[in-house]
Amino acid sequence: MGIVFQRAQMLLGLGLLIVLAASPTVVSAGHDYRDALSKCIMFFEGQRSGKIPAYQRIKWRRDSGLRDGSAANVDLVGGYYDAGDNVKFGFPMAFTTTMLAWSVIEFGKLMGSELQNAKTAIRWSTDYLLKATAHPDTIYVQVGNPIQDHNCWERPEDMDTPRTVYKISKDKPGSDIAAETAAALAAASIVFRSSDSAYSKRLLNTAIRVFQFADKYRGAYSDNLRAGVCPFYCDFDGYQDELLWGAAWLHRATKDHTYISYIQINGETLGADENINEFGWDNKHAGINILVSKEFLLGKVNFLQTYKGHADNFICSLLPETPYRHVAHTPGGLIYKQGGSNMQHVTSISFLLLAYASYLSHSNQVVHCGNIAATPARLQAVAKRQVDYILGDNPMKLSYMVGYGSNFPKYIHHRGSSLPSVEHHPNHITCKGGSEYFFSKNPNPNLLVGAVVGGPNTKDQYSDARKYYKQAEPTTYINAPLVGVLAFLAGH
Repeated sequence: MGIVFQRAQMLLGLGLLIVLAASPTVVSAGHDYRDALSKCIMFFEGQRSGKIPAYQRIKWRRDSGLRDGSAANVDLVGGYYDAGDNVKFGFPMAFTTTMLAWSVIEFGKLMGSELQNAKTAIRWSTDYLLKATAHPDTIYVQVGNPIQDHNCWERPEDMDTPRTVYKISKDKPGSDIAAETAAALAAASIVFRSSDSAYSKRLLNTAIRVFQFADKYRGAYSDNLRAGVCPFYCDFDGYQDELLWGAAWLHRATKDHTYISYIQINGETLGADENINEFGWDNKHAGINILVSKEFLLGKVNFLQTYKGHADNFICSLLPETPYRHVAHTPGGLIYKQGGSNMQHVTSISFLLLAYASYLSHSNQVVHCGNIAATPARLQAVAKRQVDYILGDNPMKLSYMVGYGSNFPKYIHHRGSSLPSVEHHPNHITCKGGSEYFFSKNPNPNLLVGAVVGGPNTKDQYSDARKYYKQAEPTTYINAPLVGVLAFLAGH
């Protein structure tokens, strides 16, 4: 990348336009992206809560949380555990669902035989979200006391910590999680439209109702549920971005211009003009700009041009050779943002690069970063470089996806993976009884195939140890956008 950057700097001084296509410094290691895609999707089976089906491929998991919701006299069985714990956090689960659905919408045609597995992963979550939104003006947003859960090292099959139920209502609103749930259901309705029209309509009708609830009763869910959701999944960035995100997805699903009008009318007050280059379970700004830009680029909705400008700024902030770069990279080339679980940023940003590249390609556009014009191929090359790093092209020569390649993390921060399976240890393991396995020097006995861990530090160093949870813990929202990225790479 250094040669390209130096040449760009030299030509910029001459006032010339530089067109950047795929970088010649990106070297393929011959990765099997289709194998990685299969494993990436399989990971979600290891995160399942509820009744494990007969077709389960990760065989060491068993039924868990079969009474979830009973504390509030509702059925909340199912869904996903977010990471290496046994809590069902609704905010990241909804975002995970949206990104799985977006992955299928954009790149499902490239998934081949994995398309059905991806749809199964989405439906496992949407079935749960439908339960959580079944009661008017109420959304059940979490199951499990996170403080007590995190104080235990216990298999989900054994958990005996309180399965506390948390909910939002018109008196205790949560526009952020409600609008993200609406986005998830709306996006999923597109996925199932051709294969199960009745289910698709149910998802969409629920999404419309949930979004109305989110917009009518405004507030951040963590303002009302702080003791239960913080510091784990607090809403640090406000609920306004989720309202725009939800409206954008409802427009995508319905083609009803009411939602585009909503974005036009409310955009300024909801922070659309804030040029925030973030995207993840809490902050949707960059994702909104990419998603809405499609309507300008391909739908010719001219008043949305501002969103394309913001999307272009986001892209320019990522490219090392542009004068507007401000996103950091490790010496080995990995995108790096401060905080925990850096791979969530890597995979979500890589997805946005590929989605935007697709929109630009179909509209014969490029991104202008000063005197530099970045082509769709350049964006694709940047995303590919990030994935290749994850899969082993890095200074550690380590695949950060469990089960991919011969050298991958063996001590991931994950209760179910690190404790003996029910098959091999049928007796109950207590809350503190699992501690010996947490501190064990032996590798995890159960392979959580496809799990992508939080990743290395700023110097490309990784410590394979359960205690370093920021590096060693997998999450559903790391894998969800990666599904789409790997599908694209497998198909090209």
